[in-house]
Amino acid sequence: MTMIRSTLDPAGADFRAAEDAMADKLAELQVEFDKALAGGGEKYVARHRERGKMTARERIELLIDEDSAFLELCPLAAYGSDFQVGASVVTGIGVVEGVECLITANDPTVKGGTSNPWTLRKILRANAIAFQNRLPVISLVESGGADLPTQKEVFIPGGRMFRDLTRLSAAGIPTIALVFGNSTAGGAYVPGMSDHVVMIENQSKVFLGGPPLVKMATGEESDDESLGGAQMHARQSGLADYYAADEQDAVRIGRRIVSRLNWRKQGPGPVAEVIEPRYDSEELLGIVPSDLKIPFNPRDVIARIVDDSDFDEFKPEYGGSLCTGWARIHGYPIGILANAQGVLFSQESQKAAQVIQLANRSDTPLLFLHNTTGYMVGKEYEQAGIIKHGAMMINAVSNSTVPHLSVLIGASYGAGHYGMCGRAYDPRFLFAWPSAKSAVMGATQLAGVISIVSRAATEARGGVVDEAADAAMRQMIEAQIEAESVPAFLSGMLYDDGVIDPRDTRTVLGLCLSAIHGAPVEGTSNFGVFRM
Repeated sequence: MTMIRSTLDPAGADFRAAEDAMADKLAELQVEFDKALAGGGEKYVARHRERGKMTARERIELLIDEDSAFLELCPLAAYGSDFQVGASVVTGIGVVEGVECLITANDPTVKGGTSNPWTLRKILRANAIAFQNRLPVISLVESGGADLPTQKEVFIPGGRMFRDLTRLSAAGIPTIALVFGNSTAGGAYVPGMSDHVVMIENQSKVFLGGPPLVKMATGEESDDESLGGAQMHARQSGLADYYAADEQDAVRIGRRIVSRLNWRKQGPGPVAEVIEPRYDSEELLGIVPSDLKIPFNPRDVIARIVDDSDFDEFKPEYGGSLCTGWARIHGYPIGILANAQGVLFSQESQKAAQVIQLANRSDTPLLFLHNTTGYMVGKEYEQAGIIKHGAMMINAVSNSTVPHLSVLIGASYGAGHYGMCGRAYDPRFLFAWPSAKSAVMGATQLAGVISIVSRAATEARGGVVDEAADAAMRQMIEAQIEAESVPAFLSGMLYDDGVIDPRDTRTVLGLCLSAIHGAPVEGTSNFGVFRM
């Protein structure tokens, strides 16, 4: 019997303490999510509605199939910056006429939907997801182009946004633009680069330069409609392929376009019926302690996210601080690597490399559940080859071609973050729990290292260490690293695709696996040289 027998005690004091801490973190994050949901605020949303327009999220809700899920991506983009949380655009994966699509919707209530540096990063991330997973792209366009005060950060890299649309098209991945309002300057190139374009009578305005800019540049007098209105583009320029009566009609036409794509997934799809886990997903709230130095059993997490809580553990007696094995999530086969006791030793690293190779031979996607402080340091471990064994694991992760999913549930520090397929290693999707932390090392350790180096430098010069100043420096550095290690900060930087409620983990992974199977799922035997 391979069903996991969870040892978690939901009535225990440790569980209750962890659950309370998680609830507090979720409440803090909800404040930030609410900021993204609010768009530009009551004033600008009200003005938008007075013009007879739907909000970005209402447009998405009308577009996707009734009662279907929408997996929002990077909702906390721009957190901690000078820009609105959410970065004035909504992105995610939704089902339209039975087809999973990557949807982007400018939020015109935030500075007219203009693109700031975080908007750009968020859209580029969405395009990458569409390309990797072979998802048709639907752009709900209403944008004033670049946020001009930030042009130095947007203009040069911003060209990639349009390049991506043409490369998606060249790869046979359909791109559809529904234009809901002004699409000026850079905003005009989204419909210009898309395969299918829908414009709305007396509402869509698409031009490289509006009447004021044309007047400045050429002296020509013009009005919005003759310069870039939907009727002109439908009857004269040919930019509009479909001419809609209103927003609802535009969405209807967009859905019809998708229905005519004759779209088929290229992945193998699920291999078994979906069987719910035998343990309650509510219990995921109380597994990770508030103090990440306290170990927890990742099998308790696995038991609550995999089908029937059924898990074939691989090498359970070898490399015990890394739990590896095989399972299914929503009927899709999956290989799992989950940190058990935090530190990665040589055995764990070699075990991981073998599992990754096996997954590639069987074309099985991989799930990485992070809770690691990194690879073990010290004379004994260096002499035993921890560098080459860690490199073996990173080599395997780097060259693996099966889709990877990563979820940061606890610590994710140092090169362990790399070996467990952190952002730099291009997992198809990466999410974090509110309990997660990620940095080059823990805040206390990092501050301690800087203190030791500073002390050594002072003493080498013949000076005397100022203990009070050293303590103050350590305290300041610890506070800085703690602030920069939390999920909201990292999600704001787009180092993950979203911070998720632990109870939603199985659902989110199921949606991702379904999206992943839009493209072929193929492994490789072509790895770099493994040092032995």
